[in-house]
Amino acid sequence: METFESLVHAEFTPKNTYLNTASNGLLPARTVAALERAVRMRAEGVPLGPLYEDVEAVRASVARLAGVPAARVAAGASVAEFGALIAAALPAGAEVLTAEADFASLVNPFHMRGDLKVRSVPLERLAESVRAETALVAVSVVQSADGRLADLTAVREAARAVGARVYLDASQSLGWLPVDADTYDFLAAVGFKWVLGPHGAAFFVVPEDLGELTPLLAGWVAGEAPWDSCYGPVEQLARSARRFDISPALFTHAALRASLDLVEELGVAAVHAHDVALADRFRAGLRDLGHVPVPAPGSAIVSVPGLGGHQTRLSAAGIEVSDRAGNLRAAFHLYNTPDDVDRLLDALSG
Repeated sequence: METFESLVHAEFTPKNTYLNTASNGLLPARTVAALERAVRMRAEGVPLGPLYEDVEAVRASVARLAGVPAARVAAGASVAEFGALIAAALPAGAEVLTAEADFASLVNPFHMRGDLKVRSVPLERLAESVRAETALVAVSVVQSADGRLADLTAVREAARAVGARVYLDASQSLGWLPVDADTYDFLAAVGFKWVLGPHGAAFFVVPEDLGELTPLLAGWVAGEAPWDSCYGPVEQLARSARRFDISPALFTHAALRASLDLVEELGVAAVHAHDVALADRFRAGLRDLGHVPVPAPGSAIVSVPGLGGHQTRLSAAGIEVSDRAGNLRAAFHLYNTPDDVDRLLDALSG
């Protein structure tokens, strides 16, 4: 019987100490092989039907991770794309509540409307800042800059009390942190971080009523019968979230299918336990060194004020982390080990 460690060891052979999944996830060996197969299909001129099947397999896998039916999942290319659909559906003057310094792809579409009231508050005050005029609360499940987790239950309850919708960006959580998207209105996430895919794919979970969104980007793939919708206006949009699809990046989805298979094979609960244990080990080591990370209990991302300037030196030593506004950001995922944590701590102690 294969163990967590043996499955991971068979898939990853990093040449350095890679602690930067919050920027980009590593590609498993099976994913590289799937991508190579897809490219060969295109080079050889064989029918590409199987690649479209990969898109639907990815949709189903994301739905399982999010805890919703596949009919509620749309496939696109970016979080900003989906946020723009939500922004377009809001009436002029509607209030959108966001967390201060949340990721631009989440918040910027609401600012671009120009006639919405976008209000930002500290993350820890998000739920208490919901008021009667709030139409939408938009927040990342895990903050990109420092790994802090939003109190989603409190946000949901506060929003429901005033009839507001809730929109989650799960780009920094999908794949390691369990989430029940069924209890929220909208959820978007990219596929190139914690679910270990290439760039070029993002996902969007919508309510059963489709959230009163207009599929402004709808092309032929958004039709109920896509191959019968290639010419002229689409006569019948898909009756599911697929009406919000854009033409898929086929190579990306072929590869991502393999990555998601691995994530599901390992299990999000096991990945969560592994990732957080490593992050906690790093937090404990930082305290021993006299450093105080940004408080983010339960997060796989650790941000350390004042140490971001070490990023270049660490990279030269084969340790990959991020520099975010002067903070050192380390992100721990399934291919990392306690030795990786200790190597980073040793480098910082020097």
